Amino acid sequence: MESKTVNLKDPNSMNKILGIILRAGVVLSGIIIAIGTILFVANHSLDDTSVYLAYNPGLIPHGNFPVSLASIATGLGSLDPFSVIELGFLVLLATPVARVALSLLLFAAEKDRMYVYLTAAVLAILLFSILATPLIPLFNG
Repeated sequence: MESKTVNLKDPNSMNKILGIILRAGVVLSGIIIAIGTILFVANHSLDDTSVYLAYNPGLIPHGNFPVSLASIATGLGSLDPFSVIELGFLVLLATPVARVALSLLLFAAEKDRMYVYLTAAVLAILLFSILATPLIPLFNG
């Protein structure tokens, strides 16, 4: 039986690893969103859907959705469909960030300094934009 090892010097090996991460993140996100959609339909199948489908630009956010990580976590505890769907979107948003972080580790293991610096800069910009946005008054409504 031949054991499969990862050769970090081979770009195809790195691409395969990163591709697996991207595919897994997208599939996991899709599954979570599908579960949230099923929960929504199960809980609200007899409701008047025009309330959920109507667009009212005066309401921001457009509906009663959890918008903070704490409210999403609370909603997940009670299996709130909107919280489950938002978790799926958070997983989808985290997937490319995880890919960049894994790329950084793979380039570091390969001892490729130039790509380590470039990838670290990209990761820093991504994390700054994700973590600093709530602190910017323009985005706080």
